[in-house]
Amino acid sequence: MSNLSFVAPTRNSPWGTYLSQIDAVEPYLGHLARWVETLRRPKRALIVDVPIELDNGTIAHYEGYRVQHSLTRGPGKGGVRYHPDVTLEEVMALSAWMTIKNAAVNLPYGGAKGGIRLDPKVLSKKELERVTRRYTSEIGIIIGPQQDIPAPDVNTNGQIMAWMMDTYSMNVGATATGVVTGKPIALGGSLGRVQATGRGVFVIGREAMRRLNIDMEGARVAVQGFGNVGSIAAKLFAASGARIVAVQDHTGTILNERGFDMQNLLDHVAQTGGVAGFSGGDAIANEDFWKVKSDVLIPAALEGQINKERAEGLQTRLVLEGANGPTTPDGDAVLADRGIVVVPDVIANSGGVTVSYFEWVQDFSSFFWTEDEINVRLDKIITGAFKHIWDVSEQHRVSLRTAAFVVACTRVLEAREERGLYP
Repeated sequence: MSNLSFVAPTRNSPWGTYLSQIDAVEPYLGHLARWVETLRRPKRALIVDVPIELDNGTIAHYEGYRVQHSLTRGPGKGGVRYHPDVTLEEVMALSAWMTIKNAAVNLPYGGAKGGIRLDPKVLSKKELERVTRRYTSEIGIIIGPQQDIPAPDVNTNGQIMAWMMDTYSMNVGATATGVVTGKPIALGGSLGRVQATGRGVFVIGREAMRRLNIDMEGARVAVQGFGNVGSIAAKLFAASGARIVAVQDHTGTILNERGFDMQNLLDHVAQTGGVAGFSGGDAIANEDFWKVKSDVLIPAALEGQINKERAEGLQTRLVLEGANGPTTPDGDAVLADRGIVVVPDVIANSGGVTVSYFEWVQDFSSFFWTEDEINVRLDKIITGAFKHIWDVSEQHRVSLRTAAFVVACTRVLEAREERGLYP
């Protein structure tokens, strides 16, 4: 396990999960293995205090983080999440997975991630704005269009990114649209960005199903998490002939063996804030979601969802990781033993960061592409990356996850070797 003094990971905790993935890839790195320890240590971890005045006049303090795992291949890139359970260890793991993801898709970025320990649902819009602006000012010493570019993640969105961009711009004295991605279109955001992660899950899923001879028409799909990623992926699968038979979110779990009417479900979620109470399906126990028979399972919520016990009960052929780190090492081992194919997060949900890259490029050039151009470029990049990972998987006879790490770690460590150590 890591001998870093500031975290105490366990085997299935986020950083422990990441370390076990690095352990698995090390035998395939050849002469580059001498540099592998750089992947087990984040380059920089910043913990900040975020004090704000609440609407009632009291002062509240929140703990904020920004971790830059690797800047070897380019500026840091990764989202910011607002969640009461965010920890330094979690943000470290998420930043490390961003390093892997960016390298697996061959984007010119390193990996970074940020977060604030808070429940955004209990703050007013004005309080959220204050906490966002203060956090941005606190981490402003390490972010920037050429240093580290945040983006939306769990419980953050285009409005949060607009406040971050404005705060950074005010602090440096010039409008810097490229400091964040996932911005509103009016502020230099990219067409197709909001749908990009869910679209990427669908495109990669379609490619994997083709290779596994799973017919899209009538395929049974179960989706955990019905936010930006899960709902868009579900909509695209349904539009291509698949049946969405089970959906779970923070409000509950619903089942319909014939497949949900997606538009009605999306309308219900827009009105009520969750899938619970939807008349077009039956409510089932949350734990029973993991026993639903499916061809494709999409965990698109939080990390650590598919543990050993749930993996033993899964009745699916293909797991598409829409979330970051949804499968624990113990769960991964069970799925491998059972012959269930897992398309790892670092390629399955890479659509978001790919279109974030397009947004960043468009901001620098002040020249913007159409949504069709965005989608064509997105599909080409991620399907090419997936084909390469699939080929490496077959070549080494390893899981798609290990293959993705072989591809990504090789790219990162080759760059590290070429750059050398300064001074």
